Amino acid sequence: MNDGSTLVRAARLGRDDTFGDVLLSGGRVARIGQSIPAEPGWEVVNVDGRMILPGLWDHHVHFDQWTLARQRLDLSGASSAAQAVRLVAERLRAKPPEEGLPLVGYGFRDALWPDTPHRDLLDAVTPADIAVVLVSGDLHCCWVNSAAARRYSHADHPTGILRETEWQPIGEELADLPAPLLDGWAREAAAAAAARGVVGVVELEAPWSLDAWVRRVRDGNRMLRVACGVWPGRLDEAISRGLRTGDVIPGTDGLVEMGPFKVITDGSLNTRTAYCHHPYPGLEKGEHPYGMLLVPPDDLVKLMSKAWSHGLRPAVHAIGDHANTLALDAFEQVGARGSIEHAQLLDRSDLDRFAALGVVASVQPEHAMDDRDVADQVWAGRTDRAFAFGALQAAGAALALGSDAPVAPLDPWISLAAAVHRSRDDRERWHAEQEIPVAQALAASTRTGRARLAEGDPADLVVVDADPYTASAAILRQMPVAGTMLGGRWTWRKGI
Repeated sequence: MNDGSTLVRAARLGRDDTFGDVLLSGGRVARIGQSIPAEPGWEVVNVDGRMILPGLWDHHVHFDQWTLARQRLDLSGASSAAQAVRLVAERLRAKPPEEGLPLVGYGFRDALWPDTPHRDLLDAVTPADIAVVLVSGDLHCCWVNSAAARRYSHADHPTGILRETEWQPIGEELADLPAPLLDGWAREAAAAAAARGVVGVVELEAPWSLDAWVRRVRDGNRMLRVACGVWPGRLDEAISRGLRTGDVIPGTDGLVEMGPFKVITDGSLNTRTAYCHHPYPGLEKGEHPYGMLLVPPDDLVKLMSKAWSHGLRPAVHAIGDHANTLALDAFEQVGARGSIEHAQLLDRSDLDRFAALGVVASVQPEHAMDDRDVADQVWAGRTDRAFAFGALQAAGAALALGSDAPVAPLDPWISLAAAVHRSRDDRERWHAEQEIPVAQALAASTRTGRARLAEGDPADLVVVDADPYTASAAILRQMPVAGTMLGGRWTWRKGI
């Protein structure tokens, strides 16, 4: 009978070709050494020279949105509004939604489309009584038909393209499903993440998913550690409950903890609402030529001060260069430590401020691959400082890699490949000067900040079938995972 200890034999321990055994006991890495003798009651697993790494974290996830996206009509391949409409028409013919429910699609990116999405295009292929809501790939807008516009109190909207604060309440309503249904889908999504070597996520679902995760863990979903961030709408509740960032929630076996305080200060690149110093081409005379600043600086300082004074680390969404400057200014004024989420376009004068202020650059490398073409168009002449991972690292900033799932897949190897190789689908590397080495990308994908296990670490690890240090971009992106362990128990195992 296994006493809870596992001895992993013949593991490759790092890029220097050292091999050894790893003893896992009491939920920790108890010992690393050569030829550790096994004792009765231990599970002994020979990994035959496979590399063993710290378990991987995704530092920016909207887990329920990822769970829902896995169930929705996939629009990521649509290259025009007309093609998206055809996909909607095909789905309605093949599998219409249940009576009273909307048809929801996800993943369209219209910034470079040759035609313009409009409610009339959807109305032409949808029955008058079926609401259609198509969610953009960056989660910053939606495209609706007239039935959906009426359903969600936007009957007089001129285009059916609802951005930022118009869209957010719709997104929350779409996610308001019966708990057993959503929890079941979440269990499937967590299992899929574990199969890719994921042991933990920073969950930034709006407005706060902490109680849902406590319920899920108690009901048997124990494949991930989850740090649940809170948004401004529930900040007072988090404070009244006395929760501080990093606090472990009782009754969850250490799997659920209080996360950061999330606040969104600007929009996104694809919707041309990221707040920038320069206007967007073609929008110079529009309502928001520089993008949208959603939280004025004084309000941001007040929110951050309130959270920080109660032990909650700010995680500030800032994508445009002007938004990032203002976010760093707020960190400096408040004296808080925390993270800037995304940090996609930066002034060079702001690079050194991340390290100086103790602000983590929480970045999502696959966005650079998704957005390189639109960035070249709408941030023309500035992309040398877009997704500037190499420059941030050279300036001493701490990086944390994530996916922003469902904006990109919840798969750390995809993020790693994008950070290391800056290419996808055999395209030329995009601003290769901003690549970071494999070791640094791995370290930025762990909770420990290291690319190698050490004695005393949590027994959270991943065993891989290929060498990430020498893997091509394609192999790194599809890294075969032989096993994932969380707290000393296997959450995924194949071939070992």
